[in-house]
Amino acid sequence: MATRHQVRQAVVSLLYAKEFSGENKDFLKDFLKEKKIKNEQERFTISLYEGILSNLKNLDENVAKFLKEDSLCEIDKAILRLGAYELLYTDTQSAVVINEAVELAKELSYENSAKFINAILDSLSKSE
Repeated sequence: MATRHQVRQAVVSLLYAKEFSGENKDFLKDFLKEKKIKNEQERFTISLYEGILSNLKNLDENVAKFLKEDSLCEIDKAILRLGAYELLYTDTQSAVVINEAVELAKELSYENSAKFINAILDSLSKSE
């Protein structure tokens, strides 16, 4: 069974893939099956992914308030969207959301991304 961290990794991967390939319902099912994400964790993954897509404009606007420039790599954008969604739309504690996002950045992105993502999500959490 997938952990919540693995679910978040999957959501970031799905968001990243969507940026390049567009919408594909079969891709979501196939991806979850390949990653062995089932039952409760599958529902959690789909909930996060669909919630982010449904609120994309609002998430991007909230994150943009704390950006000094517009250029973000796609992985950082996906991690920030996930973090912003969890901060704004779920009951997950801010510290957990930020820690998970920082860990994802360390695993999936550039060397300085973890600090950058920490700063943006920390500022967002304090503004709410």
